[in-house]
Amino acid sequence: MADLRVISIGALAAHPLWQEKGEVRPGHATTTLIRSEDARILVDPSLPAKVLQARLRERSGLEPRDVTHVFLTCLNPLHRRGLDLFPEAQWLVAEAEREAIGVGLVERMHEAHAAGDEELVAMLAGEIALVQRIVAAPDRLAEGVDLFPLPGVTPGLAGLLLASGSATIVVCGDAIVTAEHLEAGRVHAPAHDVEKASESFREAVEIADALVLGRDNIVLNPLRRF
Repeated sequence: MADLRVISIGALAAHPLWQEKGEVRPGHATTTLIRSEDARILVDPSLPAKVLQARLRERSGLEPRDVTHVFLTCLNPLHRRGLDLFPEAQWLVAEAEREAIGVGLVERMHEAHAAGDEELVAMLAGEIALVQRIVAAPDRLAEGVDLFPLPGVTPGLAGLLLASGSATIVVCGDAIVTAEHLEAGRVHAPAHDVEKASESFREAVEIADALVLGRDNIVLNPLRRF
């Protein structure tokens, strides 16, 4: 059975359901550690590397070298600030996200070349190299840890599904960002495809007993009776 622990609770830079406008705090994604047999999977290493290393040690007793896989729910740069802390791990993202973002980066680089913007070309080349370094995630990452596509907020956003005989947990990424969004049935904005994002939101709520939210803690599904 897979074991899950939240390493760092995320936050929105501005929470629309708290009537906040403009950034009032540093935004970062929730970072989660999943252990299953010999796999130690870190999801969304969003904090700066030095901070994340300390938090990982505090919350799990692990060092970066102990992490076997890093799974990104999406390729938003905010979700991967601390990625370079784990050079020995396998970096994973859903294939749909990898392909969609990779194609967009190549198109932008061609446009930058045509415009003679060498600084932008160099930046995009670095992003393309990063996407090439990240591997398309398999349907099953480890025993009891399955890929759970949740497209919409980004083209190929995907979470992880942990199922046991007693409970089902979904690591949502930005498919569901906070407890207030969950209660209001509200999709995170801006979304690449609002209709798909809404379908993914509903699917996560229908299947999960508990949800690890993209910018919040792990919460019980309010639609379940315990």
